Amino acid sequence: MSATFLLRRIAYLALTALLVSLIVFSVTQLLPANAATMILGEYATDEALTALNAKLGLDDPALVQYGRWLGGVLQGDFGTSLRTGQPVGPTILDALGRSAILAVFSLLLVCVIAIPLGVIAGSRRGGPADLGLSVVSYLGVSLPEFVLATLLLAWLAGPAIGMFPASGYTPFSEDFGDALHHIALPVITLTIILIAHISRMVRSEMVDTLQSDFVRAARLRGLSKRQVIYGHALRNSMLPAITVIALDVGYLIGGVIVVEEVFAFPGIGRQLILAIQNRDLPMLQAGALIMALTYALANLMADLAYAALDKRIQFK
Repeated sequence: MSATFLLRRIAYLALTALLVSLIVFSVTQLLPANAATMILGEYATDEALTALNAKLGLDDPALVQYGRWLGGVLQGDFGTSLRTGQPVGPTILDALGRSAILAVFSLLLVCVIAIPLGVIAGSRRGGPADLGLSVVSYLGVSLPEFVLATLLLAWLAGPAIGMFPASGYTPFSEDFGDALHHIALPVITLTIILIAHISRMVRSEMVDTLQSDFVRAARLRGLSKRQVIYGHALRNSMLPAITVIALDVGYLIGGVIVVEEVFAFPGIGRQLILAIQNRDLPMLQAGALIMALTYALANLMADLAYAALDKRIQFK
């Protein structure tokens, strides 16, 4: 992987960020109420609205407002929340950190569970393990996030079992065990959905790889089945899985909104919902921009992982 490729991809990422910021700002400008109306209320006098519009610069051309907002973002200033009156930056970054905890735990569990399941099913094609994985995967893919989250909430957090708390969050710095207890149900929900996607991909690629010429050659050299699978086939089967994992980061961005709302988890998804409900434009702009950039960054990391796993891939 050359430095030129890396610099080019970073430049693409910067261009993507610029376009996303323009789209986010433009869309929020189309919403019915402006910031002055949200601050003063719908019964404010025209004089008060006019004065506040002038103070906030809302009478300026849209391009001037965008430049002022983008300049603030580049300096780490996302504005002030219309709902709380607090700076948006610290609030949205704290929420992003809590959502990142859900995403990291979910992806770690997926890698630990889904990849071995896909390898076992692919290496034993047509067997009980393969059929069992197919059934579980189809169930996982067909269940929407809010349905699965609601079922787990009613079952594991309901009065009958009461194994996990139904909502809330405890910082890991305060009580590690209680923090794990509170994130368990959201993580389980996200993990089940992701396992269905990734395990099926690994299984499909494993089946194709085991039928390839280089695997047959490895078997002819007398290598054991374990050496063939883990020393040769798995590495090649992982490349498409990396793409799926990167795309599933995009799923996490959308899915986490639903899951956080069901479990009342104070992450970035719940912040976005509150921002939409309260027409909190600065919070909405910051949240949408950060989530879009997270997805773009995940795709960049997938490209880099491709180059690390397969030396035959040359990026110029």
